[in-house]
Amino acid sequence: MSTEVRPKVGAFGEYGGRYVPELLVPALDELERARREIVPSRAFQSELSRLLADWVGRPTPLMEAPAFSEACGLEVVMKREELLHGGAHKTNNVAGQALLTRYMGKKRVIAETGAGQHGCATAMAAARLGLEAVVYMGEKDIERQAPNVKRMELCGASVVSVRTGSRTLKDAINEALRDWTQNLETTHYLLGTVCGPHPFPKLVRDFQAIIGREARGQWRKRYRNLPDAVVACVGGGSNAMGIFHAFVRDEGVQLIGVEPGGRGIETREHGATLVAGRPGLLHGARTSVLQDDEGQILEAHSVSAGLDYPGVGPEHAYLRDIGRARYVAVTDEEALDAFERLSELEGIIPAFEPAHALAFLLKAVRENELRAGAHVLMNLCGRGDKDLETYFRFHAGRRGDS
Repeated sequence: MSTEVRPKVGAFGEYGGRYVPELLVPALDELERARREIVPSRAFQSELSRLLADWVGRPTPLMEAPAFSEACGLEVVMKREELLHGGAHKTNNVAGQALLTRYMGKKRVIAETGAGQHGCATAMAAARLGLEAVVYMGEKDIERQAPNVKRMELCGASVVSVRTGSRTLKDAINEALRDWTQNLETTHYLLGTVCGPHPFPKLVRDFQAIIGREARGQWRKRYRNLPDAVVACVGGGSNAMGIFHAFVRDEGVQLIGVEPGGRGIETREHGATLVAGRPGLLHGARTSVLQDDEGQILEAHSVSAGLDYPGVGPEHAYLRDIGRARYVAVTDEEALDAFERLSELEGIIPAFEPAHALAFLLKAVRENELRAGAHVLMNLCGRGDKDLETYFRFHAGRRGDS
């Protein structure tokens, strides 16, 4: 890669940076100052700690999963992020950014959402902290995630249906960015994952890194060592980066991200940006994206609305390139089978997103991805309530019901 296109700020190797209209630069500079000056302050950290403990519900437990482990041929321990207030890891980042919004003197937050979890978390945090919330959501995702739309509205948020493009997360982000450019003085764009222009990838990662710090400490206290591997699903990449970050320097610990293989990598109907993508620009950052031979962004596909995104956090692309993390893909069918297996074996209904990581674990020994009996820490990042309607429609389709 030539040096003239290497990111000048917020770089992860050749990825990251800030590729945005000039109009957004002052807001991003203001946010970077807040990240450096407000976030580390004693007052902010003290208030955030109370919020995470009393309202979000930290710490989440580690849980051994004996029946699922036996099915995998592994020793699987799950970090129970789905037990957080709101039902997913999203609440960690949202609590931090919403609190930061108030410290920055702004009264309004906007957000984008795919699966609805980030939108719900934003709506709840805005209600808690007295902020106005507007959530942009693709029309297709609104249909797939109707219960979450109701939750957002119940918490006082306005949900804006995006009917352009593929009517999914990518287009919701575009609309949120347009709103932000028109309301910079009053509004913070509460980005939901480790994507976007600098400083968002670092800001979101640092708010989500509590997952890995907490899990690493809990594992060492319980087992006196470290896991052989840490596994998480990857869409935009916030839950994976959250649990990976504390283990990046532990080179004996494998970091494995599981992407949505959709209907199969060979079909091009998937969202495996790290397995099958190439470097490009998307939503203000250079990262690994799905694109055609002319550089046009391709539509992603996944049964999971939260993984249906043609880009990924730039730090993941960097970890892939330096060989510190590896990324694999599983299909919709494999994820849905894993969704059923965890429900039957452990009495936990997972979201479709972590079901992708579960699907990888179910075949990892058979396909020589992990040795039999390996000790694995897996981030169970969301619960499956939101996906039940989609699951029942899919299940009826498999049975041939009308």
